[in-house]
Amino acid sequence: MTTELVIRPATGADTPRLGILGALLVETHYQFDPRRFLKARDRTPADYGRFLLRQLDDPDSVLLVADDNGDVIGYTYATVEGYDYMALRGPAGVIQDIIVDPEFRGRGAGSALLDAVLASLEFRGVPQVVLSTAEKNETAQRLFARKGFRRTMIEMSRDSGE
Repeated sequence: MTTELVIRPATGADTPRLGILGALLVETHYQFDPRRFLKARDRTPADYGRFLLRQLDDPDSVLLVADDNGDVIGYTYATVEGYDYMALRGPAGVIQDIIVDPEFRGRGAGSALLDAVLASLEFRGVPQVVLSTAEKNETAQRLFARKGFRRTMIEMSRDSGE
């Protein structure tokens, strides 16, 4: 059987799988740094799925999935935003999430998702695209660098009482 990867807009029918992938994103970050990131709970897949479902109707959101023969194996979620004085930046596309199921990594799905979301944001006329990545997520950082992203900020965390 031949694998045919298609990047397409997400639909409501994708919500359960999006929730599972969103929970995987939460858990992955928690494993990177449990003091900084949320821990996935039993209800995280449903909560994350509902959150992403609400984004489908937002004209300033882009939600794309990597579909491998009818199976959603990854997704990316981005927003189009105006001036943000807290982030010290002008209007931009902000890539909020990008994840591929670990079973399907290394086959180009992440790169395809990134290319597609960048094309969608460019089509919308955003002058800049920004994203954040976990300090320990070196694989993602290499992908982002290959696609022309450069380091611009470093987040630092301090827990109360330290």
